[in-house]
Amino acid sequence: QVQLVESGGGLAQPGGSLRLSCAASGIIFSMNAMGWFRQAPGKQRELVASITTGGTINYAEAVKGRFTISIDNAKNTVFLQMNSLKPEDTAVYYCTADLRERRWNTVNKYWGRGTQVTVSS
Repeated sequence: QVQLVESGGGLAQPGGSLRLSCAASGIIFSMNAMGWFRQAPGKQRELVASITTGGTINYAEAVKGRFTISIDNAKNTVFLQMNSLKPEDTAVYYCTADLRERRWNTVNKYWGRGTQVTVSS
């Protein structure tokens, strides 16, 4: 069974930085992409950033120029460097992985449990 374990959330001041990590473990035949979503109270879950194992990256407009996503393909780990944080970045951040568990499986999206990021002075 695939597990995604996030770490690195917490409290930061406006203008500060945090770095999130997420490691995927379990039966993984091939990884297609990993990413981060977030959900603020009372709002819908939204994509923050995604990266394919080939290096194609996509960012939400709200985080472009401030957040950087990267991936360690050998370790099935994705990172999100968050700089110039704003109070509106406060949310639960969820890691995702689009992967195939076995050669004959389709690609499915897996979710982590989430890590809280709070930006406040």
